[in-house]
Amino acid sequence: MNQVLKIIGGFLVGILIGLVAAGAGLVLFGDMSFSEYIGKFSQLNVIEVIGIPLLSLAFFLIAIFLQVSLHEAGHLMCGLASGYRFVSFRIFRFTWIRQGGKVRMKRFSVSGTGGQCLLAPPEKPDEEIPVTLYNIGGVAMNFLTVLVALVPLVLIDDMPFLWKMFLIQFIGIGVFLGLLNGIPMKMGGIGNDAYSLRLLKQNSGTKHALVLQLRINALIQEGMRPKEMPEAWFRLEGKIDYGDMLQATIALMEISRMQDREEWKEAYVRLEEAVSHSKELVGILKQEAEAELLFTALVVGKEERARELAIDKLVAYIRTYSKVSSAKQRQLFAIALYMEHDKEKAEGIYRTVKAKRESYLMQGEVNMDLALMESLLSQR
Repeated sequence: MNQVLKIIGGFLVGILIGLVAAGAGLVLFGDMSFSEYIGKFSQLNVIEVIGIPLLSLAFFLIAIFLQVSLHEAGHLMCGLASGYRFVSFRIFRFTWIRQGGKVRMKRFSVSGTGGQCLLAPPEKPDEEIPVTLYNIGGVAMNFLTVLVALVPLVLIDDMPFLWKMFLIQFIGIGVFLGLLNGIPMKMGGIGNDAYSLRLLKQNSGTKHALVLQLRINALIQEGMRPKEMPEAWFRLEGKIDYGDMLQATIALMEISRMQDREEWKEAYVRLEEAVSHSKELVGILKQEAEAELLFTALVVGKEERARELAIDKLVAYIRTYSKVSSAKQRQLFAIALYMEHDKEKAEGIYRTVKAKRESYLMQGEVNMDLALMESLLSQR
C-alpha cells in the first residue's frame, strides 16, 4: 500500500509540475496571462481535464529521457573528439557496450545516475590527456538543444498548443540539467561534471586516478580480470584521500586485484582500513567496501565480524544489485557457504552466475567471481 501511495503521489506531483511549467511557459513566451490560463480550465470538459494533465506528464517524462540521453551523447561526442575510445553508453537501465568487437545492449543501472558514458582515454602521459571537453560535453549539449528549441518557440506565432507545451518542458528540463551539472556541487556525496572538472584541474592525483579508472574499467568490461593487469596501475602515490571518489575507487580496485589473486589476509586488512574511513566515503563506495569486507571476513574465518556487517540494510543492498552484478552474487554465495553453512545453496548461486555470465556488463569481474567461487567450493 505504501508503494501504491508513493506512485500515486508521484503521479500527482508530476502532473502539477507539468501544469505549472506549461502555464509559466505560456505566460513567458505566449500572449496569455496566468489568470487566462487558469480560466481555460473552467471551460474544459471531463476528457480535457484528464487528458491535458496526462499529456503534460507524458511530455515531462519524454523531455527528461531526451535531455538525459542528449547529455550523455554530449559526453560521448566530445570524448571521441578528444581521442577517447568508446567503451559503454548507458541511459537509465539500458546500456550499449563494446564486447568482442561488437556493440551489444544489456541492462544495468547505477544508483543516483540517470545515465553514464564511459570511454577509454588515449594512450598518452597523464598530463597530455585532455579532460575538459569530455567533462563539459554533456552540459554543452543540454544548453545547445535548449537554444535550438527556443527558436521555433519564439518565432512561430501560431504554434499548436501541444507543441508549445512540449517545447517548454524540453527547454525547462534542459536548463535544469545544464545548471545541475554546470555549477560545481556534490549531490549525494558525488561531484557533478563541473565539480569533477575543477578537481581534475587542481589535483594531478585525481586526474591520474580518473585515467587509471577509465583504463581498468574498459579492460574489465572487455573480459580481463584484475589480476591480469599491471600491479602499478592500482597504486596511487602518497596517502589515499578517501573523500575523493576517484582515488577511493582505485583503492577498492586494488583490493579487488588482491581478492582475484586470493591474497585474502592482505585484502581483509585493506578493506578494514577503507571501512574505517566510511564517514569520508561516498555512499555507494561505503556500501561496496562493507559488502566486500563482509565477503572477505567470511573467507578468512572472521564470522563474528561478518555478522556485525551483515545488517539488513547492507544485505538488502547486496540482494538488490545481485540482479546485475556477479560480485553481489559472489557475496551472497559466501553468506550461504560460510554463514548459513548451506553448500547446496552456494552451488546453486554459482550455477546461476555461470548460466547467465553473458548477460553481465563487467565480463572480467564475472570471470573473476566464477573462478573464486570454484576455488572456495573446492576447499569445503
